[in-house]
Amino acid sequence: MVTTTYQVQGMTCGHCVNSVSTEVGAIPGVTDVQVDLAAGRVTVTSESPLDTESVRAAVDEAGYDLVEA
Repeated sequence: MVTTTYQVQGMTCGHCVNSVSTEVGAIPGVTDVQVDLAAGRVTVTSESPLDTESVRAAVDEAGYDLVEA
């Protein structure tokens, strides 16, 4: 298992958390998604390392922006 934390910009409420969790959780291989709304962090656990562009596309689909590390 691999755990990676991403910074997401634009989340302001519980609906935002649900949207991001749903989209990122739909990426093949993802087993868990934890969103820290206050910190703007999304922690993703997956079976193998994820392609950052896949995560970026999922966050974008939810309507938010992945912040460059």
